[in-house]
Amino acid sequence: MLPNPRTQVKRLPQRASYDAQQVYDILDEALICHLGFAVEGQPFVIPTAYGRLEDQLYIHGSPASRMLRTLDRGVDVCLTVTLLDGLVLARSAFHHSMNYRSVVLFGTATRVDDPTEKLMALKAFTDHVVPGRWAEVRPPNPQELAGTLVLGLPIAEASAKVRTGPPIDAPEDYALPVWAGEIPLQQTAAAPVADEQCLPQLEVPDYAATYRRHSQR
Repeated sequence: MLPNPRTQVKRLPQRASYDAQQVYDILDEALICHLGFAVEGQPFVIPTAYGRLEDQLYIHGSPASRMLRTLDRGVDVCLTVTLLDGLVLARSAFHHSMNYRSVVLFGTATRVDDPTEKLMALKAFTDHVVPGRWAEVRPPNPQELAGTLVLGLPIAEASAKVRTGPPIDAPEDYALPVWAGEIPLQQTAAAPVADEQCLPQLEVPDYAATYRRHSQR
């Protein structure tokens, strides 16, 4: 993935990565993206879930969705994802920071009409949220498929940005009697809670009982 004027990281460029696999890894771990676009000059940023299949990102929803109808017209979109890994406490207020992994992706979305690709996209979406879930549930019927708009966004113009490690203080501040370091943060899952209308003989599946995001496995 080669940087271009849109994807080139200008602020702290040493934290940038244009490696496709690193971009994929961050996208695969996150659950929510934010989509930025404009409608008649009015800017919008909308959070939504997504799924990835190789070098294509998929979003879906109702054909009545203003966001999807707008993106379906081929407008430019900026998609962002952020994983927060820790709070970085420095000796000075100025140098406090956060450890994070993020992706910024630019492009235009394309409607997915092919039934096979549409099903594959919905499977990618479902298994992105809970790996293994698609194989157990009822797949969409023709009416549900017709009532779902799926858009694909190529992962071509993208960059990642990552910060890790301890605070970076001014040299003269290291002698200050102030604690400094990192407070690591993780997104963890609590114990599954069964729907009261589940059939009584059903046990909690392993993928729910042991649910973890990628960095926790």
